[in-house]
Amino acid sequence: MNRNLQELERTICYQFKEHGLFVQALTHSSYANEHRWNHSRCNERLEFLGDAVLEIVTSDFLYHKYEDLPEGDLTKIRASIVCEPTLAYCAGDISLGEYLLLGKGEEATGGRSRNSVVSDAMEALIGAIYLDGGFANAKEFIHRFILNDIEHKQLFYDSKTILQEMVQSRSSEGLSYEILREEGPDHNKSFEVCARIGGAEIGRGTGRTKKAAEQVAAYNGILKLKAEEEKQ
Repeated sequence: MNRNLQELERTICYQFKEHGLFVQALTHSSYANEHRWNHSRCNERLEFLGDAVLEIVTSDFLYHKYEDLPEGDLTKIRASIVCEPTLAYCAGDISLGEYLLLGKGEEATGGRSRNSVVSDAMEALIGAIYLDGGFANAKEFIHRFILNDIEHKQLFYDSKTILQEMVQSRSSEGLSYEILREEGPDHNKSFEVCARIGGAEIGRGTGRTKKAAEQVAAYNGILKLKAEEEKQ
């Protein structure tokens, strides 16, 4: 087993008994296709399994954490946690993209940092842990790396809506987003965006799409406004 995967095992606090499952969880379909592997050796089946494990663990967690919330509110919170942007955000915390096996084309077009790729790999990793170590280990991983600090993750998911509501309640000036930088070819763009109240910048964000960059800028704007509130 190579050193990089051992590093990842230390990061996630789980050591695989079946290393083949670990490698499979990190294998994108583009890599399997390029090497003419059987399609079952990529991570898509593990992603399917991990998605189901993530949903039941998250549902159980929210059911017990928010005892007074109705079904509709619980469903909304769960959606904010298991959605692609939030899972990609969680994957970033463990630098999961750096360990993926990608085809040359996927690598060249920025797949290592693409939300859809890393969020799918996060679910595949959950599926692999579930098969390798059982439900309890998969649950521990989900609690440690996905269900931690869910209030901030909800802020991140709903950042543009929450920031708009905050601005409307405290300022007569409007909220706007401005593209500061746009780099890269069409298939591998990078955007930097700032959020402004009137002419004053309150947060910046980068992303592979304008929408993703605006989401990060809004999230950072919320954190800045909340910090200013606490000082008053």
